[in-house]
Amino acid sequence: MLRSQLFSKTRREDPKDEQSKNAKLLIRAGFIHKELAGVYSYLPLGLRVLKKIEDIIREEINNIGGVELSMTAFQNPELWKKTGRWDDEVLDVWFKTELKAGGEIGLGTTHEEMVANIMRDHISSYKDLPMSVYQFQTKFRNELRAKSGIMRGREFLMKDLYSFHADEESLDDFYDKAKGAYERIYERCGLGDLTYITFSSGGTFSKYSHEYQTLSEAGEDKIFVNVEKKIAINEEVLNDETLNDLGIKREELEEVKAIEVGNIFKLGTKFSLALDLVYTDENGEKKPVVMGCYGIGLGRVMGTVAEVLSDEKGLVWPKEIAPFKISLICLAKAGTEAYKQAEEVYQKLTEMGVEVLFDERDISAGEKMAEADLFGFPYRAVISEKTFSAGQIELKGRQNTEAEMLSLADFYERMKN
Repeated sequence: MLRSQLFSKTRREDPKDEQSKNAKLLIRAGFIHKELAGVYSYLPLGLRVLKKIEDIIREEINNIGGVELSMTAFQNPELWKKTGRWDDEVLDVWFKTELKAGGEIGLGTTHEEMVANIMRDHISSYKDLPMSVYQFQTKFRNELRAKSGIMRGREFLMKDLYSFHADEESLDDFYDKAKGAYERIYERCGLGDLTYITFSSGGTFSKYSHEYQTLSEAGEDKIFVNVEKKIAINEEVLNDETLNDLGIKREELEEVKAIEVGNIFKLGTKFSLALDLVYTDENGEKKPVVMGCYGIGLGRVMGTVAEVLSDEKGLVWPKEIAPFKISLICLAKAGTEAYKQAEEVYQKLTEMGVEVLFDERDISAGEKMAEADLFGFPYRAVISEKTFSAGQIELKGRQNTEAEMLSLADFYERMKN
């Protein structure tokens, strides 16, 4: 894409009404636009990142047997009243409205009730199990603490996966597969080294649930990590029983702050019993379906990457989720041979399938370089009269301190690999 055609505008200064690092950087770089507290629009660069995170998640969830669907955001109060969560103080983040025709309706905060109700029409026998479905869908939560940029929004995109089983053993098997998928997702998004599977309260569902927490001073959660075992314990369940269960001593734990980037729960039969989701087993006996749920907020992952991997120059995107792989910067005047070479390089990279943003604008070199650093793509390539005369191209990794001079053949080979 040509930089002159990109719908984006950068800022020199941080927005004054933002407290979080991720929002400041993403707004300055033109990735998002703030509409109101906790509500952001994703501009073209930000949307490219969000879609790449979505693609990674989709691939990993498909690999463990998930099947994608799309459920409505509107929620039927009658389903939620059956599970006791329509007026639940713990889930008091609803956006609800009165219908003109009478009655209430809500915007989905999560979808356990709806998906269980759908499955009543699709599960009747043990032969229909196990089954797992997921969606990417906008959730709405009336958060009181919408001060963390896109890491805690009132409107946000979530991947929510739900699994359905005949028994606990089947649930445990899928649950372990989901753990593996989540580890691969965070690794591919660049957060693997900083993200810990964290034991937390299972509430009324099970003894433990599992959060995925990324170490960051900007985090709202306090966790206790065991670096050697790469696991952590949430403050709420840090007790002798949990330590014994995990085979960890208190002195082996380090207290840190972290950002929750995902969670998985064993739901058991709570929703099945309330909504009459049952199946007939091999002996003709009716039994409640056993459920699990698995969530990841895509904006939260994106915001966390911006929060923990950025530097003093701007954003730093891992290769798999960067909006473009390379910033191609031309410092030559239009019509010169060096400029023509830059156009040829842009065309060649595009033909190779390399995602490239070609900055062909007639502005200063300093402005182009600073913007490339702020955008945070993995590579920056520069073509100037000097590099053209030498028959070379200047290539620099976003986190490298020094650039290297390469022949065009070597440059193309590097980009190919």
